[in-house]
Amino acid sequence: MAVPEAVAGLAAIPGVRTAAQLAEPSPDPSASAGSLPVTPVLATLMPDGLRRGTAVSVSRSTALVLALLAEATREGSWAAITGMPEVGVAAAAELGVELEQLALIPDPGAEVAAVLSALIDGFDLVVLGPAIARSMQAPLARRLAGRVRNRGAVLLAAGPWPGADLELSVSNRRWRGLTDDGFGHLEFRDVVATRRGRGAAVRPRTVALRLPGPDGAVAAGEGSAGHGLRKATG
Repeated sequence: MAVPEAVAGLAAIPGVRTAAQLAEPSPDPSASAGSLPVTPVLATLMPDGLRRGTAVSVSRSTALVLALLAEATREGSWAAITGMPEVGVAAAAELGVELEQLALIPDPGAEVAAVLSALIDGFDLVVLGPAIARSMQAPLARRLAGRVRNRGAVLLAAGPWPGADLELSVSNRRWRGLTDDGFGHLEFRDVVATRRGRGAAVRPRTVALRLPGPDGAVAAGEGSAGHGLRKATG
């Protein structure tokens, strides 16, 4: 699909505006300030939520990427996912994403820079797949980061991202529910999520999560107490 056609299709979504339309007066002058909310379980890891105007790198966990979209989309924010054709709407819904606030663009095509710019201009949250994140050159990443800041959007890269404001990763995965002899049903998966970043987040922090939890959504893991964070040991 040609870039003009793709942009026209995105602009047809109710509530999504193009770059040209951003010059029009906004009914909410604070739309580009503050943070987008995350589910209370993830607030133990990110007490400030998803700060508008920032880029967040999420490594080795599609489930965490989707969980980060849940609360914001439920409260009316628009999200777009591109370059992740493996993401299904059933998995997104189970993790709490409001599907009516979600756009899926499996393949951005050859004009990646133009498509990403259009998405940043039109959506509150833009998720980039791992192949896009891996191939991103630093100069283009800086230009997109500037656009994210100006727009007050949040960019979530499913992989390493040059100059990311925050880096999240998942380790120590272990499925629960099977007996020692391999029988039973998978009930949930224990993981350890780690946050690293700049400013107040410069010191690594970790939190135990169940991702997915028993009901499919993210849940507090064993050993998590309230909203307490602890220093990462490695």
